[in-house]
Amino acid sequence: MSAHVLLVEDNPEFIRNLEEILTDLGHEVRTAPSCAGALLAAAGWLEVALVDLKLPDGDGTSLAAQLKDASPDCEVVLLTGHASVESAAAAVRAGVWAYLMKPLSTPDLLATLDKAVRHVKSQAEKRELTRRAQMAEKLAAVGTLTAGLSHEIRNPLNAAALQLTVLERRVHKLEPTVQRPLLQPLTLVRDEIRRLEHILQDFLQFARPSPLTLRPTPLKGLLEKVWAFLETDAERRGVRLEFSCERAPVLPADEDQLRQVLMNLSLNALDAAGPDGTVRLSCEDDAHHADFVLLQVDDSGPGVPEDAGPRLFEPFFTTKANGSGLGLPISNAIVSQHGGQITVGRSPLGGARFTVHLPRS
Repeated sequence: MSAHVLLVEDNPEFIRNLEEILTDLGHEVRTAPSCAGALLAAAGWLEVALVDLKLPDGDGTSLAAQLKDASPDCEVVLLTGHASVESAAAAVRAGVWAYLMKPLSTPDLLATLDKAVRHVKSQAEKRELTRRAQMAEKLAAVGTLTAGLSHEIRNPLNAAALQLTVLERRVHKLEPTVQRPLLQPLTLVRDEIRRLEHILQDFLQFARPSPLTLRPTPLKGLLEKVWAFLETDAERRGVRLEFSCERAPVLPADEDQLRQVLMNLSLNALDAAGPDGTVRLSCEDDAHHADFVLLQVDDSGPGVPEDAGPRLFEPFFTTKANGSGLGLPISNAIVSQHGGQITVGRSPLGGARFTVHLPRS
């Protein structure tokens, strides 16, 4: 089980050897020779820290408390060659996970690290389960609300659209010079009615997802269709739209619903990239899981704000001024129905990368 591990030690040879061992085991490792360097390296990243008790600019016990304050979910293993009752008690007060004596036995150190990593991961899983339960409550509330209001909302919307059509017909019968100042506000009203209909449709789809119709779907062809559909829009925005997919399998999937997912992710990417930006659609095998294929949408925009990342797929959460906050949750639900998931990361283009993980079968 891999983790983000920070090594804080001022002995270069010890750091070098331990870093090599942990990297070979699959951990992502950062090192620091001091308290100040450790706090910088750990920011927003740390899961487990191995910390020497005696450091050039402070002691490991104080650093452990600071690391726990900055990253409450992390665990710290304290390493010392001079143990005492006082230092052990201080380590307990600082919330240290374990207290190991030097010289270290490599198996003992790795066993302790493994226990700390498993504890951190289990706590993260509990939080995720809690978050999902809260989201399920929101979904149930949305379903109840939508079922009760959709009919009441759609009826006046349809009536307004019908009356607007009648009014437009009457205006078109007027003299051209009289028509122009009247048609502009009517067009604006028409656009707003369409926007309301679109939002209502999102609510309905989110509350009552359509069942999947699985058919053999060539993923390369699916991406090509999305790329071709968006090419004109990208050109109008001044965004370079790239496509990369040398080979892709044929998967059992609902092509229409997957196209909706890719369209939503791609339109978000076009918005984020902005003029002179780049958006790339691609497909590749999952290097970590042979049973999965990855569909990726990259952009060169500013990326996802750190505080927004964990909430992106929550209903009604949006970073857009006019967004409904349902596009990504709907997309995530569709992909989940396919047995996959959507993840968010940093793109090689500099912005965000949304990855759709789809099982081969």
